[in-house]
Parts: sequence; C-alpha cells; structure tokens
Amino acid sequence: MNTKPEGLLGAYLSLAGAMLIVGTSAVVGKVLVAEMPVALSQELRFASALPFLLWLVHRREGGLPRLSRRTWLVAGLQALGGVVVFNACLLSGLKLTSAGHAGILTSVTPASMAVAAWLLFGERIRGRAGLGVLLAVAGVLALTLGEGAQRGLSDPLSFRLLLGDLLVLGAVAGETLFLLQRKSVREPVSPLAFSAVMNLYGVLFFLPLAAGQAASFDFSAVSLRGWLAVGWSGAALSVAAYLLWFRGVVRVSGGVAGVFTGLMPLTAVTLSWLLLGESVTLAQLAGCGLVLAAIWCISRG
Repeated sequence: MNTKPEGLLGAYLSLAGAMLIVGTSAVVGKVLVAEMPVALSQELRFASALPFLLWLVHRREGGLPRLSRRTWLVAGLQALGGVVVFNACLLSGLKLTSAGHAGILTSVTPASMAVAAWLLFGERIRGRAGLGVLLAVAGVLALTLGEGAQRGLSDPLSFRLLLGDLLVLGAVAGETLFLLQRKSVREPVSPLAFSAVMNLYGVLFFLPLAAGQAASFDFSAVSLRGWLAVGWSGAALSVAAYLLWFRGVVRVSGGVAGVFTGLMPLTAVTLSWLLLGESVTLAQLAGCGLVLAAIWCISRG
C-alpha cells in the first residue's frame, strides 16, 4: 500500500478509536443488564441507531441498494448470529460473569474464525496463525479455570462465573458465524449500507420480545447511567465504531488492522476496574496476556 505517513496516522487513529469503543461493550452491557431486560435494551439500541444510519446511507449513497431475496436471507442469517445470538448471549453472560472476563473472551474471535474456517471451508491454519489459536485456547482456559482454581471448583460463585463465561463464548460463536457468512453475500454492499441492514434486522428480531417486556416495565426506574448506556450502545457501538473501523481498515494491511483488536481486552479490563469497581485478578492478567499474544500471531500469520 502506498499510503502516505499522514494518511497512515489517520488510519491508525481510526482503528484505535474503533477498538477502544468496541472494548466498552462489555462494560456498557453490564450496566444495561442491571437496568432493564435484555431484549428491551437491544431494541432501544438498534432503534436509536437505525434512523441515523438510514439517513447517512441516503445522503452518501442515495439509499439502500436493491438486494436479491437471497442476499436478504443471508443477511438475516448473519443478523441472527452477529446481532441476536451475540448480544443475547453476551448480555445474559454478563449477568453471571464480570465485564473484564467478557471483554477478554470476546477478543478470541479471530482465533474462533480461524478454527471455524478450517472446519467449515477446509482452510488450513499455518505457522503463526496456528500458534495464535493455541494461545487463544490457553488464554480462555487460564481465564475460565483460573478463578475456579483460586476459589475452589465447588464454590457456587466459581460455577456462576464459569456459566457466564460459557455464555460469552456462545456470543463469540455467533459473531464468528456472522463474519464468515459475510463471504456468501455476492452482491456489492458498502459497509455503511450493510451496517444499516444489520440494525434493521436487529430492530425486527428483538421487537416481539421487547414489546412484551416494555408493556410491564417501569421506564421511570431506569437511572441516568442506564439511559447513557443505551445512548452509547446505539451511537457509539452501532454507528461510530463501525464507521471508524472501515475508514481505517481500507488504508492498511489486514495484519496491521488485526493488531489493533488487541485494544479491546485492555479497554474492557481497565474500564471494568475504573467504572464498575471490578478487581483485576491474576487469571484475568494471564488470560489477557495470552489473548493479546494470540491476536498478534494470527494477524501476522
């Protein structure tokens, strides 16, 4: 790539900004599950982001592209994995485990993608990428089993944390299927338009359950922090992070972009400590270090 130094700096800042925002998702999710039901919080998130995205698509690209029924179906399946399964599992897991744990575990997505591509498409895992997968597995084991070893596996809290971690790994599986299914979309769809489509499906999929929850929910009981979390998840996680990432990723190599995903677990652990008062454990430090090493290996593999 012949990107000038000043252009590279802008790309690096965009990528860093995107991953710093994404790294807040576990902390924001922890606030949301304490304030309102899962489906309702996600309905508010996607419904608040969708109008702005549709306006932006209309202004920049003249509106959503005309897509075939097959593409709409594939996009719907992607939304089931990357929107419904991911967010439902992540937020349900956050009721049981810490935001720091969740932030580290969601960062093993690159390793999960490598394994899924091998199992589903026969793509070989070579060299550093293979080492990265092993390091990611070691990081997950250090995190999920480390707490149990410290507290005792029979401790009810250890079981609760383990169940929460497993739900978060379910979110990783959903995100992995979402990212891999993107390859099966044959029609050209811009990142901005695709983001709008995903938010549209998010609104549609969560609406039935969210409507039932809203009917008996006391919205006056939601604190200012809760409404700020809803606003942040809509404006920052559903719009800003996506736009920043694609602004930067087109200017650098995939390996360089992959390195920036290492900011996600660092942000999650730091913010969970600063904002939520969660303690930073030895298991978290070990898991975070192994996952960061895995991300570096996979991005260089």
